[in-house]
Order: sequence, then structure tokens, then C-alpha cells
Amino acid sequence: MSYKLEGQLLEFCSCNVLCPCWLGEDPDGGHCEGFISYNIEKGTINDINVSGLSIVIATIIPGNILKGNWRIAIFIDDRATPEQQEALLSAFGGKIGGPLADIAQLIGEIVGVERAPITFSVKDGQGQLHIGGTVETEVMPLQGATGKSITVYDSVFTSISESPAFVAKTSSYKAKVPALGLDVNIKNHSAVHTHFRYQG
Repeated sequence: MSYKLEGQLLEFCSCNVLCPCWLGEDPDGGHCEGFISYNIEKGTINDINVSGLSIVIATIIPGNILKGNWRIAIFIDDRATPEQQEALLSAFGGKIGGPLADIAQLIGEIVGVERAPITFSVKDGQGQLHIGGTVETEVMPLQGATGKSITVYDSVFTSISESPAFVAKTSSYKAKVPALGLDVNIKNHSAVHTHFRYQG
């Protein structure tokens, strides 16, 4: 069993800019409520083509991100076939090993899996993510003194060392996930956009 996946990652949460979790530190306010969104531009899992699909993980992280015990809900692109859905859940659930298994071992509880229409449109830290009637967020990059977007390299969760992670913030972040007890309506909080490459 194996996978090879490449694409874009967008993370946004209730922490201030920049989310300490990206640096392996404790989250602002003691816990982090956010979403980790993967838009797979090119990829296969056990020879099943999953290119063009998205998977989003809603998370409540109760303390330091590296100590685990995450509670999560998973949203699968409703364009996925049953076979593709099973493949995505296997890979991102850590059942096939590799780097995704390292991340999956931080999960303490999965409260549910849902299919939903997912719109992922982000470039260089600017864009949007919508998940049916569950999530609506708009993100914009932060700029430095030279007018260029602020980036971070080699953070704790970097999967491509040479790829920049664009430091951004949410101009809006609205989400309701009853199974997680997550109900958020905030703005000007942390968002990070980068590219990923996973092989296992």
C-alpha cells in the first residue's frame, strides 16, 4: 500500500497571527479551534487517482499540538467516488503509514465523517475556503516592510522544506460543527497557506 500526494494546504484557526502550533508552541488561549484543508492537485493512493479532490479536517486541539489528543471531524469532497473516499480516509487516517501516519497519531477522537461540497481557491495566502453550509472563510496574506508577503520556512509542519508558508489572516472565519461543539464567528485570526508533498 502506498500514496503520493501533492497540492495546497490551508490552515486557519482561533489563534492570533501567527498560530503558535506551527512553531510547536502552546496555542493562544490554551486550545486551538481550526481547520486543516488539503486540496490535492495531483495524487494517487493505492493506485487510485485522487487528483482534484479536497479533504478538510476540523480540529479542536486541547493544548500543545505535539501532545496530541486532537478531536476532529472530517469533510470529504462530495465529488469523490466511494472508492476515492475510502482511499482518502485510509491515507489521512494513518492506515498506510508514512508522514500522514505521523500526523494521524496525534488524533485522539474522530467524531464524524461527512461528504460536502468543498470550494478551495487560494493562491499565495489569499483566497477562500467554503464547505457547504458548515464553513465560510476568506484569507489574506500579511505583507512585510518591502510590500512582499511574509513567509515562513522549515516550521514544525513543513512538508516541503523549500516551499514557503504564507503567513495570512482571516478577514472572516465562520464555522459550525455541532459534533465537535465548534461554533466560530471571528476575523483577523491566524491562517497559513503552503504547498504539501506527501509520499508513503
